[in-house]
Amino acid sequence: MRRRVTRLVVAIGLMSMVMTAVPASAAPVYQPVIAAPSVTAANGANLAPTPPMGFNNWARYTCNLNEALFVATADRLVSSGLAANGYRTITVDDCWMTGSRDAAGNLVTNSSRFPHGMKWLADYVHGKGLQFGIYEDAGTSTCVGLPASWGHEQADANLFASFGVDYVKLDGCNVPPEPGKTQEQTYHDVYAKWSQALANTGRRMVFSESAPAYFYIGVSDKRDWYKVLEWTPQYGQLWREGDDMGLAEYSAATQWSTIVRNYDYNLPLARFAGPNAWNDPDFLIPGSGITPDEARSQMSLWSMMAAPLILSTDVTALGAAELAIVGNPDVVAVDQDPLGAQGTLVSRNGNTDILARQLANGDRAVALFNRGGSSATISTTTATVGLPGGTGCTYAVKDLWTGQSSSGTTISATVPAHGTAMFRVTPGATCAGAQPTGQITVTSGKCLDDTASGTTDGTPITLYTCHGGANQRFTFPGDGTARTLGKCLTAAGTTDGAAITLSTCTGSATQSWSYRRNGNLVNAASNKCLDVYGGATTTDGARLAVWVCGYNQHNQTWSLPS
Repeated sequence: MRRRVTRLVVAIGLMSMVMTAVPASAAPVYQPVIAAPSVTAANGANLAPTPPMGFNNWARYTCNLNEALFVATADRLVSSGLAANGYRTITVDDCWMTGSRDAAGNLVTNSSRFPHGMKWLADYVHGKGLQFGIYEDAGTSTCVGLPASWGHEQADANLFASFGVDYVKLDGCNVPPEPGKTQEQTYHDVYAKWSQALANTGRRMVFSESAPAYFYIGVSDKRDWYKVLEWTPQYGQLWREGDDMGLAEYSAATQWSTIVRNYDYNLPLARFAGPNAWNDPDFLIPGSGITPDEARSQMSLWSMMAAPLILSTDVTALGAAELAIVGNPDVVAVDQDPLGAQGTLVSRNGNTDILARQLANGDRAVALFNRGGSSATISTTTATVGLPGGTGCTYAVKDLWTGQSSSGTTISATVPAHGTAMFRVTPGATCAGAQPTGQITVTSGKCLDDTASGTTDGTPITLYTCHGGANQRFTFPGDGTARTLGKCLTAAGTTDGAAITLSTCTGSATQSWSYRRNGNLVNAASNKCLDVYGGATTTDGARLAVWVCGYNQHNQTWSLPS
């Protein structure tokens, strides 16, 4: 199985949810449950303040690439208006080089495919006002068996700089084991070496890392995957963390299934994302066989997740309908929002997902995703997605696909099979500030659940299949608490195994929680982690407790709303 990916991830450390107080007369300022990662990668600062956008040939063409393809794509990105809308990086993937290095040890461009060479192509792309990207691999050979960079990192970085490269995609096939190192340590060291090599060239090149994917694909124990996600942002700006998108040669049904699969593994990783640090669930594939509704879904979901928008399709053949989807300026604006907060799950109920994403100007983006095979009416409210309202508060709601605007507190649409409705909600001047609101999920995908929606002090909080009920929706008001149905998530004690309950909010340290970049939710009274007792992460009704924090344990790794 071909495994390729691209890169980046996050900072580490404990981030408190206790927020700076605001005057009583002012609407509270939105504060995330965890702050965006603040990391300067070794290869340079502020190289990707918003998610990269552009084109890569792999999913559509694999090794059927040549100079004419990239010239035509560059021309079409400009003439179609996609470049003006942000799609400005053209990346040549695997198969651009010959099967061996030259006598000096340098990579050699395949002249039958690229008769003018890579420097000429980069100059052509730059002449169109675009940026140029190139592929290499960190191992001993690329995923298709061509020369990779193991032992040649600085030479290859220097060569790319001489070409005029702006973006490097570094795959992770065939990385050899090193004596005395784990696989994770070996990947860490080679990606760190590449980042420094790029810095040494003096040319600013965005670094797309594929390391995380090699600890996800086919791996049941994901502890090292999370560890890789913690260090990748130290070295690059984005990273592929899982499986590839389905190739154009696959059936339309298979392509759709890969969109949903990649969405599912990317969605819980919001804590790793932020400016210059982007989770990358792989390419956009409109025009490859999927339906227009499916293409709108992918565009919506990727934009809600602050994902890179990298087309891998025949750009020259995109018709007006496809161009309107990938070029929708309102949807692109959500993806490119400068706050950089990745959207998260408000609720999941069977085939229905409701997502929310905080935007820099105080607006909130909302998506209603129907993964089912028939149309469905999906509804939510502004309060449900984290907008609590207030005296005289009004909301303007814009449907980003139809362009229609309305006002009120209801957000609703009849969503076709495999479709997604997407909205931008703008609070009025008197509205209270947004609060992170949604489901708290463990690695199995199950939810924290207030048993039988009870509000009696001491009601057990357990793990349960997500169903979208109010008793699974928690709000983080910025004071360190997590609240549902008006009461607080509480540790009944400080010893290992102390139960988790719902109780009246008192300001006690047993009700104060902080969220770490590794997914731990830590109780202030004991400095211990929210834990699924006995590791029963797939069992409905599994009891929750506080327990000494372990190393990236699956039963202590949580995804929280933003």
